Amino acid sequence: MTFEELKTLDGQYVLQTYGRNPIAIDHGTNATLYDLDGREYIDFAAGIGVLSVGTANPAWQKAIAGQAARLGHISNLYYSEPYARLAEKLCTRSGMAAAFFGNSGAEGNEGVIKLARKYSFDKYGEGRGTVITLNRSFHGRTITTLAATGQDVFHQYFFPFTEGFRRADPDMASIQEAAGYDVCAVLVELVQGEGGVLPLDREFVQELARLCAERDWLFLVDEVQTGVGRTGSLFAFQQYGVMPDACSFAKGIAGGLPMGGFLVNEKCRNVLTAGTHASTFGGNPVCAAAACAVLDTLTDEVIAQVSEKGNYIRTKIEEMDLPCLGKTRGLGLMIGVEVAEGWSNKDLCARLNQAGLLSLTAGPGLRFLPPLTITCEEIDKGLAILKEALSR
Repeated sequence: MTFEELKTLDGQYVLQTYGRNPIAIDHGTNATLYDLDGREYIDFAAGIGVLSVGTANPAWQKAIAGQAARLGHISNLYYSEPYARLAEKLCTRSGMAAAFFGNSGAEGNEGVIKLARKYSFDKYGEGRGTVITLNRSFHGRTITTLAATGQDVFHQYFFPFTEGFRRADPDMASIQEAAGYDVCAVLVELVQGEGGVLPLDREFVQELARLCAERDWLFLVDEVQTGVGRTGSLFAFQQYGVMPDACSFAKGIAGGLPMGGFLVNEKCRNVLTAGTHASTFGGNPVCAAAACAVLDTLTDEVIAQVSEKGNYIRTKIEEMDLPCLGKTRGLGLMIGVEVAEGWSNKDLCARLNQAGLLSLTAGPGLRFLPPLTITCEEIDKGLAILKEALSR
């Protein structure tokens, strides 16, 4: 199929809900991809942080093929081995107590919201179901997770949104102003991804966790983008010196297959009981087998290299001193780059994509989320493309 044939097919039969780049990726290995015409691209996007172990990872492929040949799906009315092994790996490495599996980040965040409201209802009764979220946050595309999202640009068209959310700035004074008798939880991203790759202040996060404990609010962490090694630890909360009551995860967990969910601490282990929450495809054997392969690949040694790679990329970009770019920020391989006044991040991103570097935007800046297994050679190739494309 040619690119023009593919574009025609998409236009005729697919809802046009995405602003697609005029590129059709066909295949690749790790962070090196090729389009239908065989042109090479370096992947600094990883499917928006999904391809944690790169494209066509051999261990990932083997796990999927082996499990698909044994059992492709079975409902959660029965046991199967892959999801149980995955839960053990996640809990052992995170310090959390138990896992729930779904299909996406939005579903993971819906789950922790339901968890918080049921925890509060069981203990205090009705009238205590408000969740505080932060301005510039992003938590998903469902009606409820859009309501939780702290960006007005997403609050259009789909009225009425789910009630029970209150927004605050990432400082304790604003949190105290939003507080009230009706609050049951606070939900935060430790690095606000869609908001512009904005890491929260460590001292603020620790003080917020203490306040949640004092008031018996659940401290919820959205690790959809920051989790699974992306920021230089398996979960970002491990770098902040806090332990959430629950954290959501998705994106990189199954290395490219659809999977999400959430982890809970011991206090919340028994909140959601039989019949109170479910997901038809949650814990799917093939997805769970893929996720086990991802976690086996992302050893502590590999994750430690994530911070080194991220620091290297940020240093090299700032040394380029390009007039269209400013400072960098982020954690690990979750990198944001400021765009100078007078330049459009969408235009710069389009330039990079066309030049052969797959890139993303976030807030007013650029965002880079390469595979965690990206090689030094691939990093240098990508940086060379960036310098060439944006120096003109």
